[in-house]
Amino acid sequence: MKRVLVTGMGMVTAIGNNVSENHRSLRLGRTGISKTAHFDSHYASLLPFGECEHSNEELKKSLGLAESTGYTRTCLLAEKAFSEAIESAQLTSAQLSEYDTALISASTVGGMCLTDQLYEDANLKSDGSEYLESYSSASHTLKLIKKYGIRGFNDTINTACSSSANAILLGARLIRSGRAKRVIVGGADSLAKYTVNGFNALKILSEFPCKPFDENRDGLNLGEGAAYLVLEAEEMAGGKQVYAEIKGFGNANDAHHPSAMSDEAVGAIRSMRQAVESAGMGYEAIDYVNAHGTGTPNNDAVELFGLSQLFEKIPFYSSTKAYTGHTLGAAGAVEAIFSILSIVHSEVFPNLHTVSPIAPEPPVGSLIRNHPVNYVLSNSFGFGGNCTSLVLGRA
Repeated sequence: MKRVLVTGMGMVTAIGNNVSENHRSLRLGRTGISKTAHFDSHYASLLPFGECEHSNEELKKSLGLAESTGYTRTCLLAEKAFSEAIESAQLTSAQLSEYDTALISASTVGGMCLTDQLYEDANLKSDGSEYLESYSSASHTLKLIKKYGIRGFNDTINTACSSSANAILLGARLIRSGRAKRVIVGGADSLAKYTVNGFNALKILSEFPCKPFDENRDGLNLGEGAAYLVLEAEEMAGGKQVYAEIKGFGNANDAHHPSAMSDEAVGAIRSMRQAVESAGMGYEAIDYVNAHGTGTPNNDAVELFGLSQLFEKIPFYSSTKAYTGHTLGAAGAVEAIFSILSIVHSEVFPNLHTVSPIAPEPPVGSLIRNHPVNYVLSNSFGFGGNCTSLVLGRA
């Protein structure tokens, strides 16, 4: 079976405009959750969010897209992270256009971040805007395909919060099965009235920076961002820097409730078990768990219960959503890169804002440095019971 290596990474979140800036913020324990500057919504002044630093105009200018049309914020964030990832992997234009180079992206809101404009266009209250072809979940993927001349297999996944984790899973399977030699995987989502209003209707948005795994947790913070990883078959990596290996993956669905996980953690346990077993290792080999850890009462309790059923002793664990907010379709790829940074730098990043842990084994409370991290289990559990777990390992 072919080894799947990570040779490139790129990202933009509320704590950094690239991988290096994100790493620095994680080390410093610096959250990006605060009031927004660019998001126009009734709730912008009432709730904290994880908003990326730059405006759409600034992003377009920095990406050389000032004269381009039809780029939503989701498209711009995707372009920002994608361009860093392929540069990191030293991919040429010719390699991007090869038929055995695939692109699998993910998004939940996609172009619906332009909620008001979509309403105007759909109800014929406008003369037809530049965004008529930009409202779908796949619009950012199509922009990347056109700009970079990608001709291989491509797909856009929407399985809620596990979307980009499933993009990584599918990309790894394509390489392992010999259907592709190189796959760029990840996802992008931006803040939108569509998602904010929806999550607010569920009454799971916190008025404060979220506190995963705390007794007094009261909900999540929505965030935005994008992250991409370049996966390559071992024979394609050559002399490149290799950041990590995709060792295993699992996907399951407990079909319990549209917006909650079952108390028995059926899907979570199955996805974690599949991931560890497919990696060909025992649970004791996992050095760190990057938890889904949204800060909602249901998610955190269920995830910890699931971990307790699989591990004789739960390893170091923390949630990084208290840094970035919940980036929805981008979360799986964002947290996969955070997991790889733990491996590369032998560090475990702390869980923020937790004062009264809900379990005897509390999450990591401060930065752990110079600690060998060889294998990380990264969890992404989505609405509808869509559960995905990845095992990332030192290459």
